[in-house]
Amino acid sequence: MNAPDTSVVGRYGSGRAVLRTEDDSLLRGQGRFTDDLATADGAVLMFLRSPHAHARIVSIDAAAARSAPGVFAVYTGADLVAAGVKPLPGVPFKRPDGSPAVTPLRHALAVERVRHVGEAVAAVVAATREQARDALELIALDLESLPAVTDLHAALAPEAPRVADGAPDNLCARANYGNRAAADAAFAAAAHVVTLQLVNQRLAAAPIEPRTIVAHVDPATGRLFVELSTQMPGGARNTLADLLPGASKESVRVLVHDVGGGFGLKTGIHAEDLAVAYAALALKRPVRWVAERTEEMLASRHGRDIVSTASLALDAQGRVLAYRLRTLANVGAYAGATGVAIQLMIGPWVATSVYDIGTIDFEFDAVLTHTMSTGAYRGAGRPEAIYITERLMDAAAATLGLDPAEIRRRNLIAPTQMPYTNAMAQTYDCGAFERMLDAGLVAADWAGFAARERASRAAGRLRGRGLVTFLEWTGGNVFEERVLVTVSADGFIELVLATQAMGQGLATTYAQLAVDVFEVPIERIRIHQGDTDLVTGFGSAGSRSLFTGGPALQVAARRTIDAARPLAADRLEVRAADLEYARGAFRVVGTDRAVSLFDVAAGQPRAQLFTDSTSSVEGPTWPNGCHVCEVEIDPDTGEVQVSRYVSVNDIGRVVNPLIVEGQLEGGAVQGIGQALLEAVVYEPESGQLLTGTFMDYAMPRADSYGTFDTRFDESVPARNNPLGVKGVGELGTIGATPVVVNAVVDALRRAGVPDEVALSLQMPLTAPKVWAALARARRG
Repeated sequence: MNAPDTSVVGRYGSGRAVLRTEDDSLLRGQGRFTDDLATADGAVLMFLRSPHAHARIVSIDAAAARSAPGVFAVYTGADLVAAGVKPLPGVPFKRPDGSPAVTPLRHALAVERVRHVGEAVAAVVAATREQARDALELIALDLESLPAVTDLHAALAPEAPRVADGAPDNLCARANYGNRAAADAAFAAAAHVVTLQLVNQRLAAAPIEPRTIVAHVDPATGRLFVELSTQMPGGARNTLADLLPGASKESVRVLVHDVGGGFGLKTGIHAEDLAVAYAALALKRPVRWVAERTEEMLASRHGRDIVSTASLALDAQGRVLAYRLRTLANVGAYAGATGVAIQLMIGPWVATSVYDIGTIDFEFDAVLTHTMSTGAYRGAGRPEAIYITERLMDAAAATLGLDPAEIRRRNLIAPTQMPYTNAMAQTYDCGAFERMLDAGLVAADWAGFAARERASRAAGRLRGRGLVTFLEWTGGNVFEERVLVTVSADGFIELVLATQAMGQGLATTYAQLAVDVFEVPIERIRIHQGDTDLVTGFGSAGSRSLFTGGPALQVAARRTIDAARPLAADRLEVRAADLEYARGAFRVVGTDRAVSLFDVAAGQPRAQLFTDSTSSVEGPTWPNGCHVCEVEIDPDTGEVQVSRYVSVNDIGRVVNPLIVEGQLEGGAVQGIGQALLEAVVYEPESGQLLTGTFMDYAMPRADSYGTFDTRFDESVPARNNPLGVKGVGELGTIGATPVVVNAVVDALRRAGVPDEVALSLQMPLTAPKVWAALARARRG
């Protein structure tokens, strides 16, 4: 038996399930969230929001509100425009005729027209929330209601109300990919064609901590300090500097403390953030805004919301000859660059997934409606694309009479094809997709399903199984990171990064990577994020933090040791080449003479060693996996229960198995939420939001599902970064939605529900929908 590894690297370095260092303060109630920040002479901002989905602003009389007790200011959209506050950035895409994309300008407060229920039309700044709320009720708002459209297909009709004056067809932008003629030829020659109409419904991110911002002006310097719950401090700083009158990047500092969940919602600046920041500048006093839950449902960017017609052409053996896809994406009333890019570019990048599909014909339309804008939500385009592809694969298996695993096997990209460039010109650096499929089938006991199905039937329940093999793209295509390292004589090493923690355990993971290099106890490592005065960068989105920030951290750590080596050699009066570094100290080879890294720091100016390091990785990563789910359905109620969920995941090298497991399983629960529960719903005629609270919007709960069997395969490390890691934060969400739906459809088909009924069901697969399908089958 080997002796246990008692070194600090062995206990706390990468590959170890180290408990999260962030959790102690949170569990003790000592977390520091934006709304916890105390401000002297502070004010509260609240918004007056439109009750109409589409209306002309006739007048806003705020005189009574301005003179109400405790009120410091009342702002309208016209006020902010007059003050020089710019609208949020537009959309860098094209319409079908090649002209620029069309979208209404998104101002911090509505100007001339409102275009969705809940759009902010005025803001009150007062000493207390109660005074601000009272003053809101004194504003006389005169709106002339106009016709509204919320449905994608209705929005494209010739007689539909126009969302933007420059888009008479409500079409914001279009993107086409592939070879239409080649696809037409492949479909004409195909032995089989499968076609599905599929909906990825609109979702709310709903983080535990709502959007929150506190802004104030430093009286000594005149700089604007913005403390914000965000995933992207640098991006927030840059946008505010661009849009606020008289501001610059040097005059704005963004600080981020604890973040209670982001899920993509907290990327970029929201209209409300811009209004709060301007109020702080204008009033020269701290201004705070904390979104109420109904505000979050009404006016936070939503996710997904696409309708697709998807077809596969297959030969007689089940090989895919071509893939045709037509998607309409509801981007809301104010299209944003991210929301459009997610559907018109990022989703398409992964649509062919792990399959060797050379011929595609894709068309994606971004459509304007009188609803809240869409944007990033966990997975951001990849869940929608993979859902469509994996539903098609199951439909193709049923058409050809093949096992779902077999049709996938016949189409998988082989390891010998790596690096592989897909039909969207995206290059996968590595992948062993059939190995993941085989491992997933074994882990899930695919061959033993029949016995479990008999047991379920004996208990009066219906059982089905689903399978998906898939990949995703990670990285945001921003591959450079800057890291600051300070080694202090007091025995601590501080590392500053521009990525941003939001609950995913980054501080622990980064500290483990630092332990690998510095070989000091993990409690000697301090990780700092969320201060644009220290370091700026892209931030955290697209599952990029570890595979860009991790290698950058280790490069910076090694550079620090390299810089310290000649200083240690001077202390020990030897050549630098005579030194070895281990366990936090330089030692003369073959002797017991040594000096610690911290003692070297003590001999430097300010008793510190400092390194400013910038490095980059070579490209995105392509995490992938095989997920298998089994569900049971109560035939009397239609209720679906996820009874088994097994996954094998290729995320490259795993730094902290405990954190990775939590990321995968938490993500899977979000994906299951889309499959079975969640949907943002607008009333079609009025445009009113019908799911404005958690009483109406069904969220998955911690006790909703049983245990997960989550496994990793580290045998295929990424080649695009020196750590070999791949992104993990969104993989579970991407796989869970299609695998659960495939399992429900399988259970219904086994219960005698006709294919045309089972395959036409759209998410969320709520109990009433499932029960209705079963009832229809019983009626024949």
